[in-house]
Amino acid sequence: MISQKKDKLENSDILIAGRKNEQTIIESKSSWEFIDFKEIREYRDLFFFLVWRDIKVLYAQTILGFAWAILNPLIQIIIFTIIFGKVAKITTEGTPYMLFSTLAIVPWSYMNNAIVQSSQSLVSGQFMLGKIYFPRILFPVTPVLSKFVDFLISMLIIIGVMIYFHVVPTWRMVYFPLFVFYMLCIPLCFGIWLSSLAIRFRDVRFAVTFVVRMLMYSAPIVYSAATIPENYRVLYSFNPIVGVIEGLRASLLGTQMPWIFIWPGAITTVVMLVSGLFYFKRMERIIVDVI
Repeated sequence: MISQKKDKLENSDILIAGRKNEQTIIESKSSWEFIDFKEIREYRDLFFFLVWRDIKVLYAQTILGFAWAILNPLIQIIIFTIIFGKVAKITTEGTPYMLFSTLAIVPWSYMNNAIVQSSQSLVSGQFMLGKIYFPRILFPVTPVLSKFVDFLISMLIIIGVMIYFHVVPTWRMVYFPLFVFYMLCIPLCFGIWLSSLAIRFRDVRFAVTFVVRMLMYSAPIVYSAATIPENYRVLYSFNPIVGVIEGLRASLLGTQMPWIFIWPGAITTVVMLVSGLFYFKRMERIIVDVI
């Protein structure tokens, strides 16, 4: 018995000694590296909590609650229909202007709100950044998903208007999920870039409002992309919002898919997303120090 105890003690001493001899080497990482998706997956519970928190807080202590997700785009649709459809009489290639504007304003309202919220996510959440560690990329991604709930609710407007104008879905509806995903990528691109820039340049907060307003009139929301001269259509289509709006319209109305307006913007989106992820990872090292 005594010898067995001695053997156990000696073995435990060896284990303790082995643990004492263990070394952890921390090496500096490259300044340019990609987002670690494995790390994001490990923090998925926190990510879901942040998204759910934004959804709950958005309309907390409001009388109408989620009805605001319908009222905001609906008011814009009515105003645009009166001003641009009845007064200015902008051509829409035979589509009733109310239907034409609805299919653009609903996705644009989502992109507008998501870009603004995502661009300010790091600045507004700075009280959490210095207390605990988690992947900082969760901040600009959270508004993109939480605002998507508003888009799903406001889809009731699109369904109602399509029923009113007797629009029957066609096989081109299979493209609809693809363009919804495309739509999600746009505020994600802008949000990642602008939020990382807003850390060092607080002017971004003031510039975002102006930039988003210009983006609205640079896309076929109140007018048709067909009114753009043919010589400038390819250049015009590098605006990623153009491809989303035209693609969603074509998939819902069943018209010919305008690929000339879609592919250039898709290329822009991929370039912005990949470069934005690299730049965000580079800035992530100094977020807490600078903010």
